[in-house]
Amino acid sequence: MLLKVIIADDEDKVCQLIYGLIDWESLGMEVIGIAHNGLEALEMVKTLEPDLMITDIRMPGYDGLELIERSKEISDTLEFIIISGFRHFEYAQHAIKYGVGDYLLKPIKKEELTHTLEQIAEKHMLRTERISNEERLKMRLQSDIDRLRANLFLEIMMKPEQEYLALAQVNEDYHYHFREGCFQVAVVKYDCGADEQYDSSIKVLEEKVVQIMNRLLGGECFDMEHFGLENSSYYLLNYKADNKKLIRKQLKEVLDELSVQKSAFGYVEFTIGAGETVEQIGKIASSYEGAREAIAQQLIEGTGRLIDHVQRHDQKEQVDVLLAGFNKAMDQALEILNKDAALKTIADLRAAVGSVRDMNGIDILNLALEACGTYAMLVRKNQLPLPEGDILKKFKKYAQRCGSVDEIFYYFSDLVSLSLEFMLKEKKEENIRPIRLAKQYIQQNFMKSISLEDVSSVAGFNATYFSSLFKKETGSNFVEYLSEIRMNRAKDLLKETNMSIAAVCEAVGYNDLKHFTKSFKKATGIKPGEYRKLYS
Repeated sequence: MLLKVIIADDEDKVCQLIYGLIDWESLGMEVIGIAHNGLEALEMVKTLEPDLMITDIRMPGYDGLELIERSKEISDTLEFIIISGFRHFEYAQHAIKYGVGDYLLKPIKKEELTHTLEQIAEKHMLRTERISNEERLKMRLQSDIDRLRANLFLEIMMKPEQEYLALAQVNEDYHYHFREGCFQVAVVKYDCGADEQYDSSIKVLEEKVVQIMNRLLGGECFDMEHFGLENSSYYLLNYKADNKKLIRKQLKEVLDELSVQKSAFGYVEFTIGAGETVEQIGKIASSYEGAREAIAQQLIEGTGRLIDHVQRHDQKEQVDVLLAGFNKAMDQALEILNKDAALKTIADLRAAVGSVRDMNGIDILNLALEACGTYAMLVRKNQLPLPEGDILKKFKKYAQRCGSVDEIFYYFSDLVSLSLEFMLKEKKEENIRPIRLAKQYIQQNFMKSISLEDVSSVAGFNATYFSSLFKKETGSNFVEYLSEIRMNRAKDLLKETNMSIAAVCEAVGYNDLKHFTKSFKKATGIKPGEYRKLYS
């Protein structure tokens, strides 16, 4: 059974272009309807029960997003592809949230649309179990092969020295089809800042990069493999030795195409870092390291470019000096929980980084990561509370998405600022907690003879310290607060009961009627008996 497809766009020529662009039958699909507005498209969803809808984001009736939302209420298995020239991030974000299969920008490329349709067809077949055991076995085998191929990247990352690797052995062990020639690692990095709203976009961005890289470089390489890592896509390329210039040209083409895609995703910048070319498979680790250093260099040289050479300088001694100064100043700031001093320490570190000559991007990124690790260590050392979650882990994740040195340090400052605000709030809560216990004890025992020593013991402090803390937090001392509680209760008893004034005196913790009367008049301006006449 063919997958049923609806095409929806308010421009008929666009609908016809999409219809004519694809060999639908070869993909196991058929176009069962064409709609020119959201109302028509939704009615087709109700009556024709399609499996897939290809829709523009902006149409009369319902726009694309509203159409998706209403259609999902009718059929939650209905797949969507959005095709639009409308380049606003929030539309892409909402589309991703609704589980849209892909978000393609006009002008539509046949290869890109075909690739997306193939993926959706495969997903649909798996879900509906319309796939033979033989095909299922082939897919499972391909999945295992993909994992094996990706394992080569893990080997490279964990074991820098790979001289022992032999071409034939790698092909056999990892299912590659490498040949003699050049090997090179390139990394495409997508910087979207430290905003968590981009988390859901990373997978879509990675898929875009994979599609474009495969289309522009796949035909020029003997073999190539992709490995996704956070907000970067690493590629291992194997090509003819005389294709070096062509590969570099194609990488720049990739960057040009990605610059078009970024407009759909708001604040996203793409950069490509390329490691050195090597002629032996056993030396690809050095190309991998070179690619990592090159991509980090965008912190200094800027995003949106191809970087393939980094001058290395040993800055360890200067970095150690900067970190030592940061450690000392931050420790002093945390000891007294001085937020301004802590933020100044980060600002000073940023300024110091700018004054160090020949410092490259990877050194700056590592310095920032070490500084954050130092901050987390000092927080633990000073036994300070932290917000839920690992601050260093969070910084590692989102700092990698920053496209400049300033952006990294701004994010570091924001994290520290938020964590210190949390600490200060917790510290205040810690100070208030014993006061709350003391107030509760007084409210429950005001009718008894209680002293400052009794209450301070409940709060867990000595009487002198507790007295000053109580005054600071409540604005009144212990005697004044106790008197206020007793007088308020006395007012209630005088208004609501027929108890004698002597009985009220005793009920609120006074042993001396004369002292009670004097205290009541001081608090209210009149004697207890007069108060009863006025308010009872």
